[in-house]
Amino acid sequence: MAETGTVNVCDRKFDPAARARKVPLIEEVRPMVAQRLLAVGNDPDARIFFGPRGGRISTAVLRDATHWDDIVTELGFEHLRRHDLRHTGLTWFADAGVPLHVLRKIAGHGSLTTTQRYLHPDADQITAAGAALSAHLMVLRAPRSLPLTAVAAA
Repeated sequence: MAETGTVNVCDRKFDPAARARKVPLIEEVRPMVAQRLLAVGNDPDARIFFGPRGGRISTAVLRDATHWDDIVTELGFEHLRRHDLRHTGLTWFADAGVPLHVLRKIAGHGSLTTTQRYLHPDADQITAAGAALSAHLMVLRAPRSLPLTAVAAA
Protein backbone atom coordinates (compact mmCIF):
# COMPACT_ATOMS: atom_id res chain seq x y z
CA MET A 1 0.00 0.00 0.00
CA ALA A 2 2.63 2.53 1.00
CA GLU A 3 4.65 1.98 -2.18
CA THR A 4 1.78 2.29 -4.64
CA GLY A 5 -0.75 4.46 -2.82
CA THR A 6 -3.50 1.95 -3.57
CA VAL A 7 -5.36 -0.74 -1.69
CA ASN A 8 -7.21 -3.76 -3.04
CA VAL A 9 -10.90 -3.72 -2.18
CA CYS A 10 -13.02 -6.84 -2.23
CA ASP A 11 -15.67 -8.35 0.00
CA ARG A 12 -15.97 -12.00 -1.00
CA LYS A 13 -17.46 -12.83 2.40
CA PHE A 14 -20.42 -10.60 1.52
CA ASP A 15 -20.42 -11.30 -2.24
CA PRO A 16 -18.66 -14.54 -3.26
CA ALA A 17 -18.55 -13.38 -6.91
CA ALA A 18 -16.92 -10.05 -6.04
CA ARG A 19 -13.74 -9.15 -7.87
CA ALA A 20 -10.91 -7.28 -6.18
CA ARG A 21 -10.21 -3.80 -7.49
CA LYS A 22 -7.47 -1.30 -6.80
CA VAL A 23 -8.60 1.91 -5.15
CA PRO A 24 -6.28 4.91 -4.82
CA LEU A 25 -5.67 6.33 -1.38
CA ILE A 26 -5.18 10.07 -1.05
CA GLU A 27 -2.25 11.19 1.07
CA GLU A 28 -4.51 12.25 3.94
CA VAL A 29 -5.74 8.70 4.67
CA ARG A 30 -2.59 6.67 3.94
CA PRO A 31 -1.18 6.74 7.50
CA MET A 32 -4.50 5.53 8.97
CA VAL A 33 -4.83 2.71 6.43
CA ALA A 34 -1.18 1.70 6.91
CA GLN A 35 -1.78 1.48 10.66
CA ARG A 36 -4.88 -0.70 10.13
CA LEU A 37 -2.97 -2.97 7.70
CA LEU A 38 -0.25 -3.48 10.30
CA ALA A 39 -2.90 -4.38 12.87
CA VAL A 40 -4.43 -7.16 10.72
CA GLY A 41 -1.12 -8.66 9.65
CA ASN A 42 -0.62 -10.73 6.52
CA ASP A 43 -4.15 -12.11 6.16
CA PRO A 44 -5.27 -11.06 2.65
CA ASP A 45 -8.93 -11.65 3.55
CA ALA A 46 -8.82 -9.61 6.77
CA ARG A 47 -11.03 -6.58 7.05
CA ILE A 48 -9.11 -3.44 7.88
CA PHE A 49 -12.28 -1.73 9.08
CA PHE A 50 -15.08 -3.61 10.76
CA GLY A 51 -18.31 -3.13 12.65
CA PRO A 52 -18.74 -3.13 16.44
CA ARG A 53 -19.01 -6.94 16.54
CA GLY A 54 -16.08 -7.50 14.18
CA GLY A 55 -18.16 -8.02 11.04
CA ARG A 56 -19.03 -6.04 7.97
CA ILE A 57 -19.84 -2.37 8.43
CA SER A 58 -23.53 -2.14 7.63
CA THR A 59 -25.32 0.97 6.48
CA ALA A 60 -27.01 1.25 9.87
CA VAL A 61 -23.70 0.94 11.76
CA LEU A 62 -22.11 3.61 9.56
CA ARG A 63 -25.11 5.92 9.96
CA ASP A 64 -25.07 5.57 13.74
CA ALA A 65 -21.27 5.76 14.16
CA THR A 66 -21.04 8.97 12.13
CA HIS A 67 -24.24 10.52 13.54
CA TRP A 68 -25.15 11.03 9.89
CA ASP A 69 -28.80 12.01 10.38
CA ASP A 70 -27.97 14.62 13.02
CA ILE A 71 -25.11 16.13 11.03
CA VAL A 72 -26.92 16.46 7.70
CA THR A 73 -29.95 17.93 9.48
CA GLU A 74 -27.76 20.43 11.31
CA LEU A 75 -26.11 21.43 8.02
CA GLY A 76 -29.46 21.73 6.25
CA PHE A 77 -28.77 18.84 3.86
CA GLU A 78 -31.47 16.39 4.99
CA HIS A 79 -31.74 15.09 1.42
CA LEU A 80 -28.07 14.05 1.32
CA ARG A 81 -27.40 10.31 1.36
CA ARG A 82 -24.07 8.66 2.14
CA HIS A 83 -24.07 7.17 -1.38
CA ASP A 84 -24.06 10.73 -2.74
CA LEU A 85 -20.50 10.98 -1.41
CA ARG A 86 -19.52 8.26 -3.90
CA HIS A 87 -20.83 10.52 -6.67
CA THR A 88 -18.87 13.43 -5.21
CA GLY A 89 -15.66 11.40 -4.98
CA LEU A 90 -15.88 10.18 -8.57
CA THR A 91 -16.72 13.69 -9.78
CA TRP A 92 -13.67 15.06 -7.96
CA PHE A 93 -11.49 12.39 -9.58
CA ALA A 94 -12.89 13.43 -12.98
CA ASP A 95 -12.31 17.11 -12.14
CA ALA A 96 -8.67 16.20 -11.40
CA GLY A 97 -8.36 14.82 -14.93
CA VAL A 98 -8.67 11.09 -14.22
CA PRO A 99 -9.92 9.42 -17.44
CA LEU A 100 -13.37 7.82 -17.49
CA HIS A 101 -12.06 4.29 -18.12
CA VAL A 102 -9.88 4.59 -14.98
CA LEU A 103 -12.83 5.89 -12.93
CA ARG A 104 -14.85 2.85 -14.04
CA LYS A 105 -12.15 0.57 -12.61
CA ILE A 106 -11.91 2.51 -9.35
CA ALA A 107 -15.69 2.45 -8.88
CA GLY A 108 -15.95 -1.23 -9.79
CA HIS A 109 -18.56 -0.52 -12.45
CA GLY A 110 -19.18 -2.94 -15.30
CA SER A 111 -19.78 -0.23 -17.87
CA LEU A 112 -18.70 3.29 -18.68
CA THR A 113 -22.36 4.29 -18.87
CA THR A 114 -22.82 3.54 -15.17
CA THR A 115 -19.72 5.55 -14.29
CA GLN A 116 -20.94 8.50 -16.38
CA ARG A 117 -24.11 8.64 -14.28
CA TYR A 118 -21.93 9.35 -11.24
CA LEU A 119 -20.25 12.42 -12.73
CA HIS A 120 -21.81 15.83 -12.17
CA PRO A 121 -19.96 18.76 -13.73
CA ASP A 122 -20.68 22.14 -12.21
CA ALA A 123 -21.53 25.35 -14.07
CA ASP A 124 -17.91 26.56 -14.01
CA GLN A 125 -16.73 23.39 -15.74
CA ILE A 126 -19.41 23.71 -18.41
CA THR A 127 -18.41 27.34 -18.99
CA ALA A 128 -14.73 26.34 -19.12
CA ALA A 129 -15.55 23.65 -21.70
CA GLY A 130 -17.11 26.29 -23.92
CA ALA A 131 -14.08 28.55 -23.52
CA ALA A 132 -11.76 25.65 -24.36
CA LEU A 133 -13.70 24.93 -27.56
CA SER A 134 -13.62 28.62 -28.54
CA ALA A 135 -9.84 28.70 -28.04
CA HIS A 136 -9.45 25.53 -30.11
CA LEU A 137 -11.58 26.90 -32.95
CA MET A 138 -9.62 30.17 -32.91
CA VAL A 139 -6.41 28.22 -33.51
CA LEU A 140 -8.04 26.29 -36.35
CA ARG A 141 -9.28 29.54 -38.00
CA ALA A 142 -5.95 31.35 -37.66
CA PRO A 143 -4.17 32.04 -40.97
CA ARG A 144 -1.40 29.60 -41.62
CA SER A 145 1.94 30.70 -42.94
CA LEU A 146 3.88 28.84 -45.57
CA PRO A 147 6.77 26.73 -44.35
CA LEU A 148 10.11 28.49 -44.59
CA THR A 149 11.43 25.94 -47.10
CA ALA A 150 8.61 26.80 -49.53
CA VAL A 151 9.39 30.53 -49.30
CA ALA A 152 13.13 29.94 -49.85
CA ALA A 153 12.51 27.78 -52.95
CA ALA A 154 10.37 30.49 -54.61
